[in-house]
Amino acid sequence: MTATLQKRDVCAGASVRRSKVAVLRTSPETVLEDYGRLMRMLNYTSVLPKECGTILKINISWHYFFPGCSTTPWQLEGVIKTMLEDGYNPSSLVAAQNRTVVVNPEVGAIANKHEPVLRKYGVRTVWLYKPSVEWVVYEPKHKMLVLDKIFPDGITIPKLFIGMNAIHLPTLKTHVFTTTTGAMKNAFGGLLRENRHWCHAHIHESLVDLLIIQKEIHPGLFAVMDGTFAGNGPGPRAIEPVVANLILASDDMVAIDAVAAKLMGFDPLSIGYIKLAHELGLGCGDVNEIEIVGDDVSDINLGFEVGDTFASKGQKAIYWGPLKPLERVLLRSPITPWSYLASRLYYDIYWYHFVGKKRVEKMLGTGWGRLFLSYGK
Repeated sequence: MTATLQKRDVCAGASVRRSKVAVLRTSPETVLEDYGRLMRMLNYTSVLPKECGTILKINISWHYFFPGCSTTPWQLEGVIKTMLEDGYNPSSLVAAQNRTVVVNPEVGAIANKHEPVLRKYGVRTVWLYKPSVEWVVYEPKHKMLVLDKIFPDGITIPKLFIGMNAIHLPTLKTHVFTTTTGAMKNAFGGLLRENRHWCHAHIHESLVDLLIIQKEIHPGLFAVMDGTFAGNGPGPRAIEPVVANLILASDDMVAIDAVAAKLMGFDPLSIGYIKLAHELGLGCGDVNEIEIVGDDVSDINLGFEVGDTFASKGQKAIYWGPLKPLERVLLRSPITPWSYLASRLYYDIYWYHFVGKKRVEKMLGTGWGRLFLSYGK
């Protein structure tokens, strides 16, 4: 890593300021106002210049509604409502949606009730995989850890993102590949194309590279995380939803992921992408050196564990296990669609209908479930 990436303003003892993460306890009755309070206590308008457009990077981890899995409608509405109240022009906001080989975001945007929110506030959606979006080869100013080797023909990113602010909208949940998933992982979908799965064998290093690129292309970077429903287990899809009543925000992508990991019960610096980013000065991953404002959450330990599914065990065998020598043949050749089909069959056909539906029905009976059902009526 070049010397130009230094520990600038991230951890305690830095010359400018400590990293700050805002955390609030919330309720279905107050959540929209709480999102405004959350963002304003960090003076977010000083981070996101109004003269630049702003990408709202929505997270859809499944095209079904599954509590804790994807950006919630109140999370999206809380952010947009706050920004419009504070003088941002709705025409300058862009909801960015990416596709994966196993997730259809256009179906997911309807199932997760994002569409009614975006219509209400006049915010347009850009589907990053459609021909109207131009992708360009980007040459990072700083040394990459792995992306230049994974994509030797060039790292392509959406031209639209260059020069725009970005707000990440992840949820508080676990992940089978990265232990936790949050602000840093949310860039994985937006900045890379559908062949991003080539990065899974080096996922932690890839997320760090993407954060470096984000710091180069975005005038302002912010994250607002929803933990009203949280996800425990082999995420991002096969999770056990938990009502946690939490929302978080920060302009430090490493710090918000570290605090989220701590709330879930993990040691943040034992998680590869957080540790690497912390060591490279891209943010603060040590919760003892992060200023946490808002409500006192020092007593919260959700006690989450990751685990595996049948499908994730197979994926790990390819990326890091006995099938590693076959990775290129299985995942970068004409027979690759077998893996997409296997994932769809397992999660969409088997797991959702025989396991997941019961979990959804249980959560719909909570206050957050009733709030979800109220959207679009």
